[in-house]
Amino acid sequence: MLDILLIQPPALKPAEPPLALAVLLAHLKAEGLNVEALDANLEAYLYLLDGERLAARAGDIDTSLARALRHRAASLRLLRSASAAQNFARYNTAVRYLNRLLALWNSPSGEERLTLGDYQHAGLSPFAPEDLAQVASGALPSLFADYYTQQLLPRIRAVQPRIIALSINYLHQALPAFELAGLLHRALPEVQLVAGGGLISSWREPLRKLDLRLSPFDRLIFGPGEMVLAKLGHGEAGDDYLLNDAQAIGFAPDFSFAQLPDYLSPRPILPLSASRGCYWQRCLFCPEAAAPVHPYTSARPAELPDLMRQLAERHAIHHIQLTDNAIPVNMLRVLAERADELSQLNWFGFVRFEAALEDADFVARLAKSGCRMLQLGLESGSQPVLDRLGKGVDLAAAARILANLAAAGIASFVYIMLGTPGETEADAKLTLDFLEGHAAEISFLNLSIMNLPRASGLLDNPELYGISATEPIGDKRPLGLYQKFTPESGWDRAAARRFLDQRLLGSKTIRKIINRTPPLFTSNHAVFFSAAALQSQKSLSADD
Repeated sequence: MLDILLIQPPALKPAEPPLALAVLLAHLKAEGLNVEALDANLEAYLYLLDGERLAARAGDIDTSLARALRHRAASLRLLRSASAAQNFARYNTAVRYLNRLLALWNSPSGEERLTLGDYQHAGLSPFAPEDLAQVASGALPSLFADYYTQQLLPRIRAVQPRIIALSINYLHQALPAFELAGLLHRALPEVQLVAGGGLISSWREPLRKLDLRLSPFDRLIFGPGEMVLAKLGHGEAGDDYLLNDAQAIGFAPDFSFAQLPDYLSPRPILPLSASRGCYWQRCLFCPEAAAPVHPYTSARPAELPDLMRQLAERHAIHHIQLTDNAIPVNMLRVLAERADELSQLNWFGFVRFEAALEDADFVARLAKSGCRMLQLGLESGSQPVLDRLGKGVDLAAAARILANLAAAGIASFVYIMLGTPGETEADAKLTLDFLEGHAAEISFLNLSIMNLPRASGLLDNPELYGISATEPIGDKRPLGLYQKFTPESGWDRAAARRFLDQRLLGSKTIRKIINRTPPLFTSNHAVFFSAAALQSQKSLSADD
């Protein structure tokens, strides 16, 4: 009998194995428990993309669907092949074909929708406990139901776990995870069901405040789950429903459960983290500043290069994604110092616009250590907006950093967020000007409209940030993560969206950057096209 089975439910981008399961697996094995991990997200996608199932589902087909079916196997092969990174047009076509095939599983009403990395149900909300309970009851089977009953449940029965723990980190996992949990509860009533992960942790306060239980789970874990799961496995956790783990135990993952060739990635990527939580914690728009899901902690800096090398050697891979909220500067310094040991790797991850990156020699050493791409949250090209949000970013310094990265051959993936409280159209125009003025140093772009977290520090003194009114979360959706607000200026989400669609995306310069960003997989696959992006930047600079 298995002590614990760890499961990653759909739907997430099936580009790399889940780090959360790998870290838990390593810790629980070290605790002497009999434990296994299963990536049901990847399995679900491959089940739904099976050629025979798709053909049976298709019925009468149009020309575009027939073409997608004909190229299904070739598209899967391409996305798992290094050749995908050599031809962006072919890559785009393969992604489009597979997405077209996944649409066959969408509900006839159009309420239920699946893509390569996202699942939505227009008629149900992951923020409403009643909807979660209805899904868990089995009354509304999803497009994952056949996979759950025909393939996943028999596998789970075979290993006979005492405890099943679902890792639920994102909103588009919530409904499928609760459907799976309900099925397991009915089929295996003797098994203890546990849920944890980032999304569950973000629900800590409303669940406690309203004394809510989320059926069919027997326990919910808030924060890192290593110690609590170990206690559960050893029968030492007591009878509490809500469990809290304030400690993060280690960063070395165990990916023995992962079939790397099956993931949709031009080359295998393994995720790794050097820290948990955010070391900055001052951005007022971010819930990590007011109510951190994970208390900040980090590995010893000297451990990171060793972990990276061990992963690369053990799994014969070269690409590593550092998944930190922001890689700490001391970790970057160690990577630069040990560049010679890491030069055969290709790594990427999020960083802040830190002063250390204004040093061109330091950035060059990072490139030598295998750094191929850095993701940077700029958010705005207006200094007053950045200052008001607590970003701690100076635009002049950001410009120097982007230039340093481009010169060193490190691609930049820049994140922009319009519609923040207090922003005006003039601020948005400054963002447009900054992006166009520095387009030759920006490899990829993510453009978004702000969702204001209900734990945001901006809501402590809303009048200071141009917020004239807020709308209550509401009794029907008590698990809502975001707060609707009315800006004093009249520059609301709708106005910001129009500016994004018409002005930002209407800019030929910005559109060129957007067009080289991999569709759907975005930053997960951008690193494979970083060299081409840098070359495109040079061409843009020459044109200027």
